[in-house]
Amino acid sequence: MQFNRKDLSNETLIHFYKDLLLPRMIEEKMLVLLRQGKISKWFSGIGQEAIAVGAALALEHDEWIMPLHRNLGVFTTRKMPLSKLLMQWQGSQEGYSKGRERSFHFGSKEHHICGMISHLGPQLAIADGVALAHKLRKENKVALAFTGEGGTSEGDFHEALNTAAVWDLPVIFLIENNGYGLSTPVSEQYRCESLVERAKGYGMEGTKIDGNNLLSVYDTIKGVRDYCLEKQKPYLIECATFRMRGHEEASGTKYVPPYLFEVWEMKDPIRNYEQFLLAEQVLDEEQILTIKQDIKEYIEVELSIGFNTAPIFADTEQELEDVYAPRPTNAQAVKVIDNATPASALLLPASDLRLIDAIKEGLHQSMEQHSNFLLMGQDIAEYGGAFKITEGFVQDFGKERVRNTPLCESAIIGSALGLSLEGYKSMVEMQFADFVTMGFNQIVNNLAKIHYRWGQPADVVIRMPAGGGVGAGPFHSQSNEAWFAHTPGLKVVYPSTPMDAKGLLIAAINDPNPVIYFEHKALYRSVNGPVPQEYYEIEIGKARVVQEGVDISIITYGSGVHWATEYANSHDYISFHILDLRTLLPLDYIAIRNAVARTGKVLILHEDTLLGGIGGELAAWIGEHCFDLLDAPVMRCASLDTPVPFNTELESNFLAKARLDEYIRKLINY
Repeated sequence: MQFNRKDLSNETLIHFYKDLLLPRMIEEKMLVLLRQGKISKWFSGIGQEAIAVGAALALEHDEWIMPLHRNLGVFTTRKMPLSKLLMQWQGSQEGYSKGRERSFHFGSKEHHICGMISHLGPQLAIADGVALAHKLRKENKVALAFTGEGGTSEGDFHEALNTAAVWDLPVIFLIENNGYGLSTPVSEQYRCESLVERAKGYGMEGTKIDGNNLLSVYDTIKGVRDYCLEKQKPYLIECATFRMRGHEEASGTKYVPPYLFEVWEMKDPIRNYEQFLLAEQVLDEEQILTIKQDIKEYIEVELSIGFNTAPIFADTEQELEDVYAPRPTNAQAVKVIDNATPASALLLPASDLRLIDAIKEGLHQSMEQHSNFLLMGQDIAEYGGAFKITEGFVQDFGKERVRNTPLCESAIIGSALGLSLEGYKSMVEMQFADFVTMGFNQIVNNLAKIHYRWGQPADVVIRMPAGGGVGAGPFHSQSNEAWFAHTPGLKVVYPSTPMDAKGLLIAAINDPNPVIYFEHKALYRSVNGPVPQEYYEIEIGKARVVQEGVDISIITYGSGVHWATEYANSHDYISFHILDLRTLLPLDYIAIRNAVARTGKVLILHEDTLLGGIGGELAAWIGEHCFDLLDAPVMRCASLDTPVPFNTELESNFLAKARLDEYIRKLINY
């Protein structure tokens, strides 16, 4: 192994040695503690330390790194105290994730490290978002994301590289190719000679280096960083290395041919660098022993602190409170509409707008209000989006803030999270709500959980044009709100009126949490109403009483509000109490209970299919908490448990509206 020190001083070389040695000695101690049962699991990076340490040394301390399991060297080189890391590994409440995460599934904004999720690939797109934030602010900073050779087979890898290339983002993608994805060898993972060949396919440069040579890793990343900043382009680095222990300790290494350990033992990054320092007379044997003793003492002191933690105390109230990020105390006050005030008397002047126009106005005013707010989506720039909601926005706000995206839903949602790390707000438009499946993991595992895991807000709104009634067939008509209402950490809103559409959208954009914002396509141009011209919010989590009644309560949202109102108007001999939920997560349980109490007979109406729809959860809650108020069983009127058919006659029969009269008659006659 050849080391080229270039102009590095002896002091710098020694500093590098200490940073390289520290994670190795920590790991050796952790393996002892693992066998003693003092920590529960360990993903070893022994043999790969030069990559993590070299990367962290080459970047500025305030440039974000997205590490993975085997990158202890990133955490230690960024000077995260071992005592607190140990608390994290024990699951202590004094760790970085308050006992809510394991091993390296956590982050720290203070240290500019973004915690991974087990799905590996989604980390890469977060680096895109961070780099985009730097680019927008014209800052000379890069973002660096790790992946393994196995992770390069994931769609997230390809989406992240493509997005970074198309948007000319200063991102360094770093592949740690250690030969095995758990037990799967590279021969069963890909067919190209080298993974770096993939760079050309995305229009970016790349290089393959010896990942066990600390100075090579450092010098390469330092140079690549300069390239990314000068050219404002991404770069792919493949580091050849080897994992000397199992994927995690329990899995062992029986699947690895023994001769490979002999080969790579000769390439040990620490032993070879140590020999280089001795040969260069930068250090002598005695100094090396002193350094090792100092590190050993540091580890023992930190362990004594880290093990001295209080027993974990499960505080239910605190656990629930930390699911959502609080609104910043310095956030600008916004007028909030009070449900008790009649809409006509609330804010003047008002315009008569269609639902689609109200959404557009809310977006436009939010763009004016927040200079750090971006819009992203397919065809949303010059074309104005599939439904023309953002038409004209490019002229008003420019292409930096109104961004067409490649067909990379996962990467764009991940980029939105990366933007949030750097204090930006963003809206991602799904062209149709059906297409959100391509970004589902980013939403339910990355956006939704990040604040609970390590206190990082995800200031992202995802707009979801949803619903049937327009003859669009199975892949453009689904009502998929129940998928997200089941996920703690998300907020889910579904307006039915233009006034609510604007106010809820503004509230969603002002909320520091991820909000899934549903908008019904069939209501875009068929529903209109008064909308205050000024900038205002409708409070998320508050239902709206559409009309009061005493015979039957209909609890609904979206298109169901209009079906219920239309039915009530044509059956005025029945007194209907209609509650528009507006927010599906969190639910307004007070309003729901009041609706049950008003009539004692409840019909839950929604366009979604019956099985697994949110109506089942509402019915269960009412049965559990309002049983004494009921005069009849809670009934659910939903669409058929089939895909949404294309033919309009079949679709009409599919929709819940076709069975509304049947269910109301059952209730009224019970």
